[in-house]
Amino acid sequence: MNHPALDLIEFFSEQVVFELPNADVVRLWIYETIQSEKQELTGINFIFCSDEYLYQMNMEYLQHDTYTDVITFPYSETAVEGDIFISLDRVNDNAFYLKVGKMHELHRVIIHGVLHLLGYRDGTDQEEKQMRERENHYLAKFPLPLN
Repeated sequence: MNHPALDLIEFFSEQVVFELPNADVVRLWIYETIQSEKQELTGINFIFCSDEYLYQMNMEYLQHDTYTDVITFPYSETAVEGDIFISLDRVNDNAFYLKVGKMHELHRVIIHGVLHLLGYRDGTDQEEKQMRERENHYLAKFPLPLN
């Protein structure tokens, strides 16, 4: 997996200790998703964090007084570039309530953030339906079991 574009997808953590399992497989999956949407990747930073960290960001930058699982900050209108912040606390809680594996839910949230960078929105019922369809489409292409 020595594709130079894969180096443009990086994983970090804030206020949590976390290392993404199979990070290179996830990078390739993300890259192939972007390629299949016929867009150019210039850089994505994933920041895994706590509920409190993401809540503060939600308040400060979006003026939303709620907890959330993911916030995406796009930095380009012509290429796929941005920061995707993911609350591991929220992902774990959602996995429990949805009765799916934690890694399955984490991969869903990862691809959800990528889809936002690709231009997909989820503000209306129709947009949300399309977002779920695209999430499911790309989750089905993940090369490892999504337990």
